[in-house]
Amino acid sequence: MECSFCNKKIRKGKGKTIVDKSGKSFFYCSSKCEKNHQKLGRDPKHIKWVKQK
Repeated sequence: MECSFCNKKIRKGKGKTIVDKSGKSFFYCSSKCEKNHQKLGRDPKHIKWVKQK
């Protein structure tokens, strides 16, 4: 499984899963990624520390 924001691999039993109202699942490796995506609404392609696919 990969983080929905930074594309980092998430080990089994780690991380956090959030499901929104439409049923889409988001997987996060850290609270840093969760806050940047959910609360701040940042686009990962504009963040320097994010691995690009």
